[in-house]
Amino acid sequence: MTKRRVLDVGNCSPDHSSMRRMLTKNFGAEVLQTHGLDDTLETLKQQPIDLVLINRKLDHDYSDGTEILKQIKAKSEYAALPVMIITNYDEHQASAVELGAILGFGKLEINSAETRAKLAPILSTHSQQLSR
Repeated sequence: MTKRRVLDVGNCSPDHSSMRRMLTKNFGAEVLQTHGLDDTLETLKQQPIDLVLINRKLDHDYSDGTEILKQIKAKSEYAALPVMIITNYDEHQASAVELGAILGFGKLEINSAETRAKLAPILSTHSQQLSR
């Protein structure tokens, strides 16, 4: 069984560590990290990714992570790739969904049952078996 691979975009080191711990513990996922558009697109080219999690405000320059979402969804090879925006604000979640994202979660909800339920269809072992 292949590990699911998650790309965490734009989170600071402490938030990335929390995200990685949660994803590893609950789903056995491998978690990679990028910081902006260029390294995100390069990572997507180099290896298969099952889910992209984008911080709404990128840590390295505080730019809007939805710009990365737009760029990913504009490329035909990534249009079907599941992407979630990480934000605690419902209005930003709604905007991301309008741009093609799956409803994401906020950092305050990272260890909640609701967050695990949102991630399970993409990352659970059962979903891996169904997608083969």
